[in-house]
Amino acid sequence: MAQDHIRYDILAQDALRGVIRKVLTEVAATGRLPGDHHFFITFLTGAPGVRISQHLKAKYAEQMTIVIQHQFWDLKVTDSLFEIGLSFSDTPEKLVIPFNAIRGFYDPSVNFELEFDVPLAEEDEEGAEITAYPVSAAAAEHTEETAEKPAEEKKEGSVVSLDAFRKKQ
Repeated sequence: MAQDHIRYDILAQDALRGVIRKVLTEVAATGRLPGDHHFFITFLTGAPGVRISQHLKAKYAEQMTIVIQHQFWDLKVTDSLFEIGLSFSDTPEKLVIPFNAIRGFYDPSVNFELEFDVPLAEEDEEGAEITAYPVSAAAAEHTEETAEKPAEEKKEGSVVSLDAFRKKQ
């Protein structure tokens, strides 16, 4: 198979992150979520550019999932990141999350999910393949309680590599 000099995998990942960016930009403009929409966003807490309190970093050393639903404030979106105010155990927190740190996005109101294969900080980033795959949300049922559980206790959806469906030459 020929080498991909264009890097379609990175282009596809950027395009899918653009979906998240566009949705959050629209929510920031109106200050509320439309209809019954709400979002679960899983991100790497140790990724470059992530800013969270030391308390949250200690509790979620690798990754955490936030829920954007009823109570959030000061949502600001740029080309590379978003900032949001959320409450954790009645303590207000400001989070800064680069789009490149996002591992998953899920809107249970319409059963829409994106997963990104982002290497953890401990993994060798040069050897890790970074791709994004839309996955069946039916594989991972998310509820309000999942946002409170540490990431390792959550059920993970299955990610299917497109290589399995390509013709071998």
